[in-house]
Amino acid sequence: MLDELFTGGLAVVTMLFFGWSFRHLPEEKWQFVASIPRVKKAEGRWQGLNLTYYGLFNAVAYTFGAATVILLTSAAGMPLALTLVLIGLVLAVCMPGSRLIARVVERKKHTFSIGGASFLGIMIVPPLLLALRPVALAVWEVPMPLMVYMASFVIAYCWGEGIGRLACISFGCCYGKPLSALPPGLRRCFGRWHFIFAGKTRKISYADQLDGVAVVPIQAMTAVLYCFTALVSLYLYLKSFLTAAFLLALGVSQLWRFASEFLRADHRGRGKISAYQWMSLVAVVYGLAVAYGGSLSAVPDATIRIADGLQVFWNPLMLLCIQALWLAAFLYTGRSEVTGATIEFHVHRHLI
Repeated sequence: MLDELFTGGLAVVTMLFFGWSFRHLPEEKWQFVASIPRVKKAEGRWQGLNLTYYGLFNAVAYTFGAATVILLTSAAGMPLALTLVLIGLVLAVCMPGSRLIARVVERKKHTFSIGGASFLGIMIVPPLLLALRPVALAVWEVPMPLMVYMASFVIAYCWGEGIGRLACISFGCCYGKPLSALPPGLRRCFGRWHFIFAGKTRKISYADQLDGVAVVPIQAMTAVLYCFTALVSLYLYLKSFLTAAFLLALGVSQLWRFASEFLRADHRGRGKISAYQWMSLVAVVYGLAVAYGGSLSAVPDATIRIADGLQVFWNPLMLLCIQALWLAAFLYTGRSEVTGATIEFHVHRHLI
């Protein structure tokens, strides 16, 4: 019963949060959280650094994803310290890797690639597990089952990208094609459900001048599909169907990435088939090889207890670690390099 209550509660909270987000985040006021004065100009104004909701939602995505891995691996009886080491290594590769891949594929220095980061994560987790397995056996006397960790990470990734797409809505990036560019059938499908972004500092405006234009709500579609997939995969995991949970989360997320690229209007690199689409296909094949590739893919007779996973968070140190990750992710992704601000301060003399 606890499994059903936990999964159902997450579904309700996610549905309510998405309902609010899809209505309001395309509005102009939801791009910037704050602007910090940094350099004073001669006329008394300040040059400001913009902190964005893009960073805020990405920070939530990173921390929720990490918390999901901790929850699921702890529910399977895996040592917390081992999980934290693995999460740290994956983030150390994927966070800078998201910027590096965007620079290579899209020729942009000041952006991030969610698709690139996810591809790196999927590819590096199995070799990291193999490298850490002798340590796990020597220190904790656990075999470090591959599928427990692979399923946990891919479910966490679905949650993370689903939430992270709210960051894309707030900044106006990763946007869909204008409805006017769609075939008549698709245009009718999106006639009542689309996004119209406001604000000249949104990427959809300064890159393609599509502010005020009805576009495919591709970010919302991805958010809903990924989080629904995460919920179903989570339930399968809690019922000990680890391989099914892994393949469902991986297959849906990567095949949708391939398909959804055809509905996007932002620059995706060169070629009719983008580099991100090739990455998604490689990830699916790689995942199948991991799931059915020999003794390492064997599914353990693990008993999954959600209560054991939740208990891990009843610890002040764990909560501080989660908060520290949120802050680091926000500072890394939330400082806007492509927008600026001019700030002026004054006194309300009529209130003195």
